Amino acid sequence: MAKLLLLETATRICSVAVSDGTELVSIKESDSANSHSALLTSFIHETLTNANIKLSELDAIVVSKGPGSYTGLRIGVSSAKGLCYALDKPLISVNTLKSMAEGMIGMNEVKNENSLFCPMIDARRMEVYTAIYDQDNNEIKPTSAKIIDQDSFAELLKNHLLFFGGDGALKCKNVLASNENARFLDDFRISARHMIKMANQKFENQKFENVAYFEPYYLKDFIAGIPKVKGLR
Repeated sequence: MAKLLLLETATRICSVAVSDGTELVSIKESDSANSHSALLTSFIHETLTNANIKLSELDAIVVSKGPGSYTGLRIGVSSAKGLCYALDKPLISVNTLKSMAEGMIGMNEVKNENSLFCPMIDARRMEVYTAIYDQDNNEIKPTSAKIIDQDSFAELLKNHLLFFGGDGALKCKNVLASNENARFLDDFRISARHMIKMANQKFENQKFENVAYFEPYYLKDFIAGIPKVKGLR
């Protein structure tokens, strides 16, 4: 069974996990904003120590590839690449929205063949990064950036129970909750634990990234804001 180190930094959640096969062995998480650069290295050390696994004993490094926060993704991918280079280990990437859907499906108690799952990552204002998945985590609607209004997902909501989860879903709840087929998984939170199943499948199939050329999936181009420090304007 593969021993994997999994890094999830695509949103404000900083989550690091260690797995052995499909078993979660150790995990460390924080939802403190803008803390990834300060916490990630210590979380890696703590999870490996708690799992009693050495860096050299890992079989691969797994990173959440996006979409999500530009800065968070850069920190996670840079750290994963550094570990891969230093340890000569393969790199595995997992789509952030798909791993979120995996977690949402796992916590859903309503077993209905018409159920669909809509993970949402907060982008800005009423915009979210999202996609639609079925109960087997097959992609029904591809990843996109959407501005949410009362007509969003109207066609799907006619014939399906549509489960929403993630920080983007929380800000859209007031707009979409009036539809009786809309369900909100308020307790759901993004986590490295949701990456384990897909990461193991990729490991078994030897679907590794090119460490030198791999880049996060930003979905949208980064737009720098106006510096607040006077000397940098």
